[in-house]
Amino acid sequence: MPASNTPAPVFLLLVTGAFLGLYFPLGKLSGAAGIPPAVWTLLISAGSALVIGAVLVLRREALPLTPPFLRFYAIGGIISYALPNFLVYLIIPHLGSGYTSIMYTLSPIITTILATALNARRPNLLGICGILIGFLGAMLIVLGKGRVGEVNFLWIAIGFLIPLTLASGNVYRTLDWPPGARPLALAAGSNLAAALVMSAALLATSGELGLGTLANAPLVSTAQVAASAAMLAFFFRLQMAGGPVYLSQIGYVAAALGLGVGTFLLGEHYHWLTWLGAGVIAAGVIVTTIAQRAPGQ
Repeated sequence: MPASNTPAPVFLLLVTGAFLGLYFPLGKLSGAAGIPPAVWTLLISAGSALVIGAVLVLRREALPLTPPFLRFYAIGGIISYALPNFLVYLIIPHLGSGYTSIMYTLSPIITTILATALNARRPNLLGICGILIGFLGAMLIVLGKGRVGEVNFLWIAIGFLIPLTLASGNVYRTLDWPPGARPLALAAGSNLAAALVMSAALLATSGELGLGTLANAPLVSTAQVAASAAMLAFFFRLQMAGGPVYLSQIGYVAAALGLGVGTFLLGEHYHWLTWLGAGVIAAGVIVTTIAQRAPGQ
């Protein structure tokens, strides 16, 4: 995966994580509007694929359709987008948007384990320390929210599938990245594949796509498509520049942003431990960014 002509990884990390952080409050609003999780997941993938596809058309870039690319689209689309996004919007009504966002912060730990086992761009010792610092911050946020005893542990167990699928996708994309692939093409193809999978699932289970429910929240739907398309425009570039473990830390950034959105836009209030956790997460990102600049990384 060439990393030439790519912005600094820390910039890509912050921007990608920031757009990802918008997923959770927008998902909470969509659920309140009565939009089913599967329909919202379809909107994200289909909307992103259409927006990024339009950019490719304007650039006169073709979507590669050779076997390596088709395999990447199919596998990457399912484990990176369709499955984790569906799980996110399935459990938000039960755990809340803030608590659900914490599930993303477990992804770096699992990604590190998988990347180390499969020799997929392992971090150095300083990088591992940074990831552990970020994980500590995430746990402080969990303690600050103080909601574990108030929710059904079945939904918490289902929530743990989110970082597992995300980590698997992070490592898979590194190991099976098609030669000469361009980030936007991979983003469009993967999300198109995810959209097709979700469409088939909706038709098989309910006989319709249910897109009419999006009319319940047109502005929220538009904002979600814009946020997801923007996130993906940076996401694959971040994977090229930083590798799977560094990319996985977008969950830390997203969780921290979710605190700000919840406080200033949704009127939510958080324990001081939560804010301390956000600060610790920031320290962890700084440490891993320093590690990323070390020779050989």
